[in-house]
Amino acid sequence: MDEQAADGIRFFCGQRVEGGAADAATLGHKGAHLAEMKRLGLPVPPGFTLSVALCRRIAAEGDVPAGVMTQVEEAIDLLQEETGARFGGPRRPLLLAVRASTRRALPGLLPAVLNVGISRPIIETALAAGEDATFLWDCYRRFLHGYGHVVLGMPHETFEYALEDFREALGLAPDAPLDAGQLEELAGRCEELIAEAGGTVPEAPEEQLRTTLLAAARAWDAPRVRQARHLYGVPEDWGAAVSVQAMVFGNRDADSAAGVAVSRDPVSGEKVLSGEYLPRAQGEDIVAGLRTPWPITEEERRRSGLDTPSMELSMPQAFAAVLKAVVALERHYRRPQNIEFVVESGRLWLVQALPARLGPEASLRAAVEMVREGLIAREDAIRMVDPYQLEKLLHPVLERAGARALARGIGASPGAASGEVVIDAEEARRLAAAGRSVILVRPETTPEDIPALQSVRGILTARGGMTSHAAVIARGLGIPCVAGVGVMEIDAAAGEVRIGEQVVRLNEWITIDGASGEVFRGRMPTRQPVLSTHFHTLLEWADEVRTLRVRANADTPREAEVALRFGAEGIGLCRTEHMVFGTERLVLLQELILSTDPAHRRDVLKRLEAAQGEDFRAIFRVMAGRPVTIRLLDPPVHEFLPRSEAEIEAVAQRLTVPPERIRARVNALKEYNPMLGHRGARLMMTLPALPAMQARAMFDAMRVLTAEGQAPSRLEIMVPFIMSAAEM
Repeated sequence: MDEQAADGIRFFCGQRVEGGAADAATLGHKGAHLAEMKRLGLPVPPGFTLSVALCRRIAAEGDVPAGVMTQVEEAIDLLQEETGARFGGPRRPLLLAVRASTRRALPGLLPAVLNVGISRPIIETALAAGEDATFLWDCYRRFLHGYGHVVLGMPHETFEYALEDFREALGLAPDAPLDAGQLEELAGRCEELIAEAGGTVPEAPEEQLRTTLLAAARAWDAPRVRQARHLYGVPEDWGAAVSVQAMVFGNRDADSAAGVAVSRDPVSGEKVLSGEYLPRAQGEDIVAGLRTPWPITEEERRRSGLDTPSMELSMPQAFAAVLKAVVALERHYRRPQNIEFVVESGRLWLVQALPARLGPEASLRAAVEMVREGLIAREDAIRMVDPYQLEKLLHPVLERAGARALARGIGASPGAASGEVVIDAEEARRLAAAGRSVILVRPETTPEDIPALQSVRGILTARGGMTSHAAVIARGLGIPCVAGVGVMEIDAAAGEVRIGEQVVRLNEWITIDGASGEVFRGRMPTRQPVLSTHFHTLLEWADEVRTLRVRANADTPREAEVALRFGAEGIGLCRTEHMVFGTERLVLLQELILSTDPAHRRDVLKRLEAAQGEDFRAIFRVMAGRPVTIRLLDPPVHEFLPRSEAEIEAVAQRLTVPPERIRARVNALKEYNPMLGHRGARLMMTLPALPAMQARAMFDAMRVLTAEGQAPSRLEIMVPFIMSAAEM
């Protein structure tokens, strides 16, 4: 794409398709891939994209320049020509979806406003022209929600709570449909909330679009987005583009729906269509978890136990079209795909395609099976699997042992976790930073919760499903998530969570199983995981192509065995202090440091040498013939010394000296800055017997094993805090 094109408006409208997947840096992920899908001949609503450079210019000037608005109006003329609808017109008015995106797909990070171009005067005109009242008022209240949040800066929860309170006042279930009169009343309540916050919503469609474009262009530098960018590791200079599309309506009539489809099962990785949909809905109902969605396939419906109809049976033609599109996109991109779709009066439209976020085991299986299907090469499969996700498969899994679950929701991200119940995202982040294990319990998560989601052990939501915000983010982070626990109610005022007939207080422990969707009270035991054949297959493929040799950190024979099982070629760091902490060797080291009797110290050194010799022989046996790097004692002296009064009394008794003398010695050895203190090579200078003892223990261990006929390890000794040959 040339420089002039990069600083303007690009189209994916009719025969005019500019840009494609390779232009994500210029058009954002959304704009680039909408154009790519249009090129593939897939059913994409027409639209155009304001480039990253153009959005930067709008944000810098603090307004959409008149010249740019003229270009936007010309672009809308093309949309009107293709759709046959008119922006601000009476019969089937053209409404617009405005969505920002950066070059990488980051669900929920950047804003979207739907139904731009609707107002009370337009509704009145459209009603007179015979449009459906329920549909129009539903679009209007959704627009007010999006505009109030994105443009006016009001919290999402303001409108979500208003909807919940409205349903509760009418005695309606969370998923019960609202009629035209109720939706008109709810829209009026949204208008009141905006007025109470000091905001106004323009009636003129052009002004709605101008202010929405400005807010979307500015969003890249909003405080919440800046924080999320940092957590995702997204560079500041990427910037965001803004795409404008003709709205298609999953809430238009009984033959309309919105949904999300994934080309492979997000939990198992099996090559089956997976996903969720809702009739008479817009996409935000599913991805934001505002309603609990219905399974897209009949098999998923049977597994879930829901009595709602699957899309496969209730909308077979649209289902077949979704399946065809998903297969085509996976073949084209050669990655598992997640698509957002809309069925309007029976006709399928694709509004987004992005790489599917699969669970750790699912990612492995999909990568291996796509190689066997001939879709990708082995090297592609290795790159496809996130190593941080892979690491999650090594963690313990839940051992139920006949325990009865409090409730069952949708297992939306695999793995098991126990933690304290916390319902406030900021509190969850604070407690997690303090080292507490936290399960964040929410009606449904929002993009504002992302900083907390990075640090909690797991997520539990009352609403949403496999493709809700919480589920998608959790799978990306590799943490467990249970969504859609419909029997759960959160009472912030009372400080409790009601799950069916049970009450769980804040900071009480629960356990969630992100595979089965079960929720348990208290901490549940775990067992070591059983790794799949896909795991070993991928590691074997990686071994075939890698050039980097890998060693592991291991301080005990058991850790060394695990390292070998996972393919390590040696030990890159064996920290000898870890052989001391938590063992009887610590007692000996304390006596060595605190004792003033030379004879006693010599005796302690002999016993320490014998103990260290056992440690080294055990590790050398496991690592027979492989390189082992052993680091001599590194921490500052005070880390080895007794801390509690009981420990000080015990050491004093062993050394037959008054506790006061031990206490004074411990206090004298405490350091203001231990990182630069009495440790490593400096400790060796003041206690030269220590490195000598460790060296003798190492060399003697090598001698013993060689005498036994074992191939000796290649011993490498690391002397900490040495900076030059002269120091050595």
